[in-house]
Amino acid sequence: MYVKHTEAMLDEIDQMVYIVEEVVMDIDSSDKKNPLAFVDYIEDIYAHHRNTENSSCVSPSYMTHQFDINEKMRGILIDWLIETLYLTVNLIDRFLECQTVLRKKLQLVGVTTMLLACKYEEVSVPVVEDLTLISDKAYTRKEVLDMQEKRRGRIPPFSLKIVPKYILLKIYPRKLEQLIAHITSIQNTAVCTQKYD
Repeated sequence: MYVKHTEAMLDEIDQMVYIVEEVVMDIDSSDKKNPLAFVDYIEDIYAHHRNTENSSCVSPSYMTHQFDINEKMRGILIDWLIETLYLTVNLIDRFLECQTVLRKKLQLVGVTTMLLACKYEEVSVPVVEDLTLISDKAYTRKEVLDMQEKRRGRIPPFSLKIVPKYILLKIYPRKLEQLIAHITSIQNTAVCTQKYD
């Protein structure tokens, strides 16, 4: 037996406000004895970050002010930057996996790897001198090119390309939808055949 609800009762139930007491975990409590954690000022720091975040957000309609480019072009630019950055990070990790590097040479590895990734991904490759400027002239042109040769010997050219994870994140939901649709159609077929058996 069930209770029939009138329309008025359903409206009243919809309008009820349920008070749920949430237990909020104090994530900063473990740092109270750490003077570098600034626990006494943490709420002020969080408030500052929230205000800074709000003031640094761009307007959702900022692209309407652009007369020569559109959202699709911006998207292509961002995809291109992400692909190059992702390949750079992957190549750095693969190099560090098989080669020990001194701390003072780590930035050189990064700059050189960015050069390699750009050569693979980009239409227009940065000039080596630009990369030495990025590193605040910590390395010479010769050091960058020497490291590039060292890097090239460690990574076979055919293995430069990798599948960026964000592309997989785009593909998997569609494949999952197709799989669910396929399974559903099989189940529906099975139900139909059971009815006729």
